[in-house]
Amino acid sequence: MDADSLLLSLELASGSGQGLSPDRRASLLTSLTLVKRDYRYDRVLFWGRILGLVADYYIAQGLSEDQLAPRKTLYRWRWLPGGPRPQGDTEGRTTGGPRRVGARLNCMEWSLLPPATEGMAAQTAVVKGRFLGDPSHEYEHTELQKVNDGDKVFEEEVVVQIKEETRLVSIIDQIDNAVAVVPRGFLFKTPLGPVHVNRTFEGLSLSEAKKLSSYFHFREPVELKNKTLLEKADLDPSLDFLDSLEHDIPKGDNGNSRTSHPHH
Repeated sequence: MDADSLLLSLELASGSGQGLSPDRRASLLTSLTLVKRDYRYDRVLFWGRILGLVADYYIAQGLSEDQLAPRKTLYRWRWLPGGPRPQGDTEGRTTGGPRRVGARLNCMEWSLLPPATEGMAAQTAVVKGRFLGDPSHEYEHTELQKVNDGDKVFEEEVVVQIKEETRLVSIIDQIDNAVAVVPRGFLFKTPLGPVHVNRTFEGLSLSEAKKLSSYFHFREPVELKNKTLLEKADLDPSLDFLDSLEHDIPKGDNGNSRTSHPHH
């Protein structure tokens, strides 16, 4: 949700039973406004909140004028009232480390996350369960690795440590790739290439809003590049430059449900 309309968006989303208190909303709005100013972003989005066992992560993303340029992801964390802190932590400091982001309860401190890499998903896939809520926490995973000893090859158990911050980066990237969506017409592509917000967009009509073809993945297109020229003939290059949700098949679905129940 866009920081410029944060309060209204949070109000609309609170119907699910998950929401923020009025003072939390106000401090979040103030901090995101400062993030937009200090980092000189064109737009700042409140991505959401990831619940942890001892602390919650608040996630925001900064976008440049080109809306498809790599997004910068920021996070802050907030201790749950009465929840335990990492060993050695006092007043938001971890032993031998710097002051952690979000140790204060004012939602004002944010820190940039590193960009996601292809190896992060495979590395963090072995970690199961909920987040702890401490970005410096390290999970331990034991795996078998082949070791060469002269002419002999044998397997050896190796303990691999995975930081929770790395897991956080990977999860956010996977969620963005899968379900970050924009309606058709919200963005437009200029003849020179950059993608901008369409300031004249007023929303989809009721009939268009019911169609999956009216929604696009908010990421670099993948499937569009594989379309033939004939398939692209009816597309508007200024609007239809992203992958549509129309032909998405959810994981675990072999597609039979679509052909068996076309009226759904």
